[in-house]
Amino acid sequence: MRKKIAKLMELPKGATKRFSFKRNGLLIDAFVANFNGDIVAYENLCRHLPITLDYGDGEFFSKDNSLFVCQTHGAFYEPKTGLCIAGPCIGASLIPLDTELVDGEIFLV
Repeated sequence: MRKKIAKLMELPKGATKRFSFKRNGLLIDAFVANFNGDIVAYENLCRHLPITLDYGDGEFFSKDNSLFVCQTHGAFYEPKTGLCIAGPCIGASLIPLDTELVDGEIFLV
């Protein structure tokens, strides 16, 4: 499966974008982010309780753009690894998604 999720030019540093995809017939909510020039993507699912990190507004970064934050319970995740470093699920990790950049477009693979 390969799905186009964003154009790189639409995702400047510090930007995020929600998207969804199907896995085994189920719709999975996810997001892609540009963290200091690195493209990362994760399932949009807090590791504390099965709810989205954002409130549907596509806001995933902390105020200083250094971490992802669950807006409901305040869990903080490292953008490069998805590891929760503060909050109710310390030690758990966001579920990573593989992406590839081809001709300025970001694909879920």
